[in-house]
Amino acid sequence: MSQKIKIMILGGARENGKNMYAVQVEDEIFIMDAGLKYPDSSLLGIDVVIPDLDFFRDYGDKIAGIFLTHGHADSIGALPYILRDYDIPVFGSKLTIELAKIAVQRENRRRKNDLFHVIDADTEIEFKNANVSFFKTTHSIPDSLGIDISTKEGEIVYTGDFKFDPSAKEGFRTDFVRLSEIAQKGVLALLSDSTNAEANFPNDRQTSIEKYIFNIFENYEGRIIAAAKASNIVRVQEIFQAAAATGRHVFLTGRDAGKIVYTAMKLGYLNVPKGLLVHSKDLKKIPDKELVILETGRMGEPLKSLQKMATNRHRMIKIKKGDLVFIATTPSHSVETMVAQTSDMIYRAGGTVKELGRDKHTSGHATGRDLQLLIDTLKPKFLIPVIGEYRLLEIHKDLAIEAGMNKKDIFLPHNGDAYALEKGRFYRTDAVPGEDIMIDGSGVGDVGNIVLRDREVLSDDGVFIAAVTIDRKKKKIISEPRVSTRGFVYIKANHALMNGASDVIKEAVNNNFEHKKFDWTELKQDVRNDVEKYLYKQTGRRPVVLPVVMEVNQNRHRAMARRNNQENNSEKRQNRRNYHKKDSEQKKAKA
Repeated sequence: MSQKIKIMILGGARENGKNMYAVQVEDEIFIMDAGLKYPDSSLLGIDVVIPDLDFFRDYGDKIAGIFLTHGHADSIGALPYILRDYDIPVFGSKLTIELAKIAVQRENRRRKNDLFHVIDADTEIEFKNANVSFFKTTHSIPDSLGIDISTKEGEIVYTGDFKFDPSAKEGFRTDFVRLSEIAQKGVLALLSDSTNAEANFPNDRQTSIEKYIFNIFENYEGRIIAAAKASNIVRVQEIFQAAAATGRHVFLTGRDAGKIVYTAMKLGYLNVPKGLLVHSKDLKKIPDKELVILETGRMGEPLKSLQKMATNRHRMIKIKKGDLVFIATTPSHSVETMVAQTSDMIYRAGGTVKELGRDKHTSGHATGRDLQLLIDTLKPKFLIPVIGEYRLLEIHKDLAIEAGMNKKDIFLPHNGDAYALEKGRFYRTDAVPGEDIMIDGSGVGDVGNIVLRDREVLSDDGVFIAAVTIDRKKKKIISEPRVSTRGFVYIKANHALMNGASDVIKEAVNNNFEHKKFDWTELKQDVRNDVEKYLYKQTGRRPVVLPVVMEVNQNRHRAMARRNNQENNSEKRQNRRNYHKKDSEQKKAKA
């Protein structure tokens, strides 16, 4: 009898980051990665975005574990929010688990260490309905692994972030022998990284990049500020090596740098010569030509920190004339504009910019040729391109067709899609929770589209506050309405507009008194609507209008109401006493 198998896309489809996928075999569910993504400019005030946690509410009793491929935020960033409410075992390599613990500790003080389990490429975990094993992959962080879920119907393989680089050092190389072993068992489905699918050129080898960074450090006489992601351990190691080889010291700044770098050092994944790292108190003693400042920024994103340095808003470092800013990370297309703006600020501050991505093709993700080689090696029956925007999934599909796959066997998923295996084929079935959950401060999911729309309006046209005090009993306005605004117009230069708005408020209140039975909600709505119409007619803009209506005699009304109630109750009691007295007298007369 065939097994019931379902593949569910919880995040990471048609977007950058937020990777999370699930495979259900009979009554067991295996979660692969639990990542976050950083918001774009339209998500005003949002810190990060994570997958829909309703999936854990609906299927939590079936989840066997969360299996992590590597230690970047797009694979581990959602763990703190999941583990707040659900005690689910987490499996990952040694470095991945340590970085996951740091992430959970930062956001969730109630960390349970017994939930974390260290595995390696030789580990195979037997569950009731399937076995889970792992294989080494090459990425920009050590201990990266792919995941293989072995079922009676075939292997289900998830690559995580990966690339092929024969020159990668030991501990970073993809295990092709293991891939061949998996292929021999028969691969039912492949979920494969699409991030770099449109790349037409192969990635530069690691040895070539090491030499390139060394030459920059060797040939520059002044201070160097290197910007990289703290979690890109490979790049951090290359910067350390180049600094040590050219007689420079390294100062770490950025909130994430210390914890991640020292964790990697402690576990032996970073080789740091003695005396290379210096403290902030030693900066003034070290000549500029002997100093490298490694900036990683908050949450591993260094560009905003560079902007602060260029505009003298950074807490420690200011870019000055003669500085070289080396952007040692390859930015995605979505932040290219931000890179250009940052470079402009740096030049204005007197520095110069060198970008690794302009001179070298370097990425931690597979090129189109790599993807075709993987398909040719594994020969999957079905392919589900994941980890990337829609155009990248489409390109991945075209590459797979070129490699010999039938287009009917390739699925381009949306978040929330689920595919069930029936009679040897996958078919789309009922959707699972796949919405975005937005994190703002400590709030999880309490900011939705309505709040975002309000924030967008506030950012576009500002807010207009209309305050008026009334006497409800006398149906009159006690004092002139007061108006105020933020982000709409400059009040001192628009007295006529403010006075006109005040007249509109008075007219709206008086009309309500004359033609309607008093109701707080209706009164505020009338003021809001009339003021909105007036402001739009005068300015062509639609600020958020907040009406504030206060009542001057509300306490007196409450006292009068209590007094009336007391008098009514007293009168009722007296009537009852009179009735009983009269009734008693009538009975005595009859007797």
